[in-house]
Amino acid sequence: MLPLDVALSFAAAAAVLCCAPGPDNMFVLIQSAIHGRAVGIFVTLGLCAGLVLHTLAVALGVAAIFQTSELAFNGLKFVGACYLVYLAWKAFRAAPEKLIEGESGSVSGRGMILRGMVMNVTNPKVAIFFLAFLPQFTSPASGNVVLQILALGAIFITCAFCSFVTIALLSGSISTWLKGSDKRQLVLNRSAGVVFVGLAAKLATAHR
Repeated sequence: MLPLDVALSFAAAAAVLCCAPGPDNMFVLIQSAIHGRAVGIFVTLGLCAGLVLHTLAVALGVAAIFQTSELAFNGLKFVGACYLVYLAWKAFRAAPEKLIEGESGSVSGRGMILRGMVMNVTNPKVAIFFLAFLPQFTSPASGNVVLQILALGAIFITCAFCSFVTIALLSGSISTWLKGSDKRQLVLNRSAGVVFVGLAAKLATAHR
């Protein structure tokens, strides 16, 4: 059983961390601004699904592999960087969409959920962060450590979900402004491409 004081202190720390600028927050911001609030919510669900997998990995000890194996870390890092470059390529080639209120053009909800999940899962820094962060708030004296890690993961995911949804709702207002101009959409798409390239470069040069 996770003690209440530990749960509250962890929730406070998680809330601060989830609000800090990072790749996931930026991803929600960009997709929501380009395609609207609904797509931002779908991306949020995908990112949180990735966090669920990271939590399970830490609970089962799988994430330790990425902390001890240079090959595994670099392999996943390479996959993640390539995926971000692919997203940048799509952003640079994207044409303006004729969006209708309440719709998100040709973007599918399932596709955006998958995109968010892949974006999160292929970032080994998240796995390492969870491996280093979650166990600090566990104690054998408080019961089953695996259950404690799962509880902590649930708290962190809840904080992340609230943060991502807030970003999606606020940045979704930009989507309404973009509907009135193809040029604005093109500029934002190109800007998104530059951001994705920057994130790819940052991930490619990351160290454990």
